[in-house]
Amino acid sequence: MDKIDKLSIAAIRSTCIDMIHEANSGHPGMALGSAPILYTLFTRHLNIDPYDPKWINRDRFVLSAGHASSLLYTILHLCDYDIQLDDLKKFRKLGSITPGHPEITVTPGIDATSGPLGQGIAQAVGMAVAEKHLHSLPKYENYIDHYTYCLCGDGCLEEGISQEAISYAGTYKLNKLILIYDNNDVTLDGKLNLSSNDNVKMRFEASNWQVLNVEDGNDIDSIDKAIETAKKSEDKPTLIIVKTIIGYGSELQGTNKVHGSPLKDDDILKTKQFYEYNYPPFTIPDEVYKNFKEKVIKRGRLEHSNWVIRNEKLTEFSDYETIEQQFSKNYINLTNESNKVDFDENKPQATRKSSEQALNYYANYVNNLIGGSADVAASVLTTIKNVPFYSPDNASGTNMNFGIREFLMGSIANGIYLHGGLKPYVGCFLVFADYMKPAIRMSAISELPVIYVFSHDSIAVGEDGPTHQPIEQLAMLRSIPNVNVIRPADERETYAAYKIALNSAKTPTCIITTRQNLPLLENSSYDGLEKGAYIVSKEQKKVDYAIIATGSEVSLAIEVQKLLLEKGIDTRIISAPSLYLLEQNDNKYIDDLFGAPYEKRIFIEMLSSYGLHKYAKNVVSIDTFGMSGNAKDIFDHFGFTPEKVTNKILNFNK
Repeated sequence: MDKIDKLSIAAIRSTCIDMIHEANSGHPGMALGSAPILYTLFTRHLNIDPYDPKWINRDRFVLSAGHASSLLYTILHLCDYDIQLDDLKKFRKLGSITPGHPEITVTPGIDATSGPLGQGIAQAVGMAVAEKHLHSLPKYENYIDHYTYCLCGDGCLEEGISQEAISYAGTYKLNKLILIYDNNDVTLDGKLNLSSNDNVKMRFEASNWQVLNVEDGNDIDSIDKAIETAKKSEDKPTLIIVKTIIGYGSELQGTNKVHGSPLKDDDILKTKQFYEYNYPPFTIPDEVYKNFKEKVIKRGRLEHSNWVIRNEKLTEFSDYETIEQQFSKNYINLTNESNKVDFDENKPQATRKSSEQALNYYANYVNNLIGGSADVAASVLTTIKNVPFYSPDNASGTNMNFGIREFLMGSIANGIYLHGGLKPYVGCFLVFADYMKPAIRMSAISELPVIYVFSHDSIAVGEDGPTHQPIEQLAMLRSIPNVNVIRPADERETYAAYKIALNSAKTPTCIITTRQNLPLLENSSYDGLEKGAYIVSKEQKKVDYAIIATGSEVSLAIEVQKLLLEKGIDTRIISAPSLYLLEQNDNKYIDDLFGAPYEKRIFIEMLSSYGLHKYAKNVVSIDTFGMSGNAKDIFDHFGFTPEKVTNKILNFNK
């Protein structure tokens, strides 16, 4: 190791110690142990441009073990990203750009929000999928050609999603994905062998990965050699197992006590002496900055410049400007022609079928859609017709088979969007949204407008019974900040839901669809859905009650309206497909929309009542699990027939 390498690594480690000490909070263990790994990756391999952090052909790096964020922030600072020394001093402080875990919306140079263990690996898989797909397309092959790197720890590999990701990446031959494993044999509660004794090498090899070993985590030449070997893989992703010592140099090194607690003052002094780093806190020598300028910034800028020069020669033969736009977060090539779809009023149709038609319709306008389902494409209807499937040997396909891996599917979609250039969508049954909830939450917190299509949205699933009948899932999805949940009532609303989802720039959308056929409503509306809720069937003279409903229950509510009118009760029916969008309106719109006081409002939904009392005093819902049986019998049992709902409302009126 050269003198400058030793000094740079010592500076990185010491700055991490200072940041955590100043914050009195953080995770020194992995930051100290992994410093040589990231130093080697950044100074010898990673092609990035700190002055254009979103350069579309940069190498991607994901810190899956996001608790080691102090390490990443320090290196990004040295690489001259817009992270100042003062920002490092504000580590974990309110409002700083150096939060406790990496956040893509907060810190320049971050390629993925991470921290919930294992999700970083899965998002890196999504990035590698996007890179391989785009590189396979003729118009992109000269623009997109890079590697995806990810650093994980023991905890990441214990999470179940890691195995989903490992299996998928090996199956699809993502050879430009390089996962570096900081193997320090320690977790927060103690030695790794308290909870795991896997043969990691065999585990990855069984999933068609190349596995390389580095016995000494401080040996940067061996780390460099392993990365160089990994980059040459032709048909397998690579795992590099690096044996490290958690909290290297500390009196507590090698123990779980250094995982997530700041070092004591005397230990800080001794640890820095061990590194032979005799500088005051938050002091980094000029030689270290110069080292990063020569080895990271100059190399990355040169790679970027060469890429620009190479592609300038191609611009007359390509749509370079469109490619740049396609990587812009807010760009979507969607016209207003979608408002002119003709619908058949005499043909009731399940909204899952309407969803399939809408998806295929918009695919004519949005040329970068990519996605699929968790082995239920035939039921959720997520296939785009007349285009190939993404496969290990044909990465140009845009229909994806994710297998029975709901959580991974959502995380891959996040990674695809993070990469740029593509608009991902995924689908499964609504009840299994539980399996992928952490990925949906990650979409929301990262402001990734991924489209989630959930079918089989109620007890109408019927014979499959309570294990497959969603009850609480809609309330769960609605509870996640920055998630637009849309439950369309008919074909027209379904098309409108897709238009909103495709135009979204920062908000993921969940489109909730039915298994059973629904009529096309006479007054369903594109514009109304954009408001979140609207009057779909007006009162005759005055509003005795306002009935609010979503999805299949809207047509039910209209039938109830007729029965109530026969009994002298005049009602207004409001379709409320998106409570998220409804909340974007001012109070006057909402009050005028309902047209009745809170006590005279009724919400009908064949799912949990949780959250619905915000809009109506009386709720017709289901707060138990479902039952197995014919859908018609299930509706009758739970009281969701026009006659039984009418009787409930009459009882409310007493």
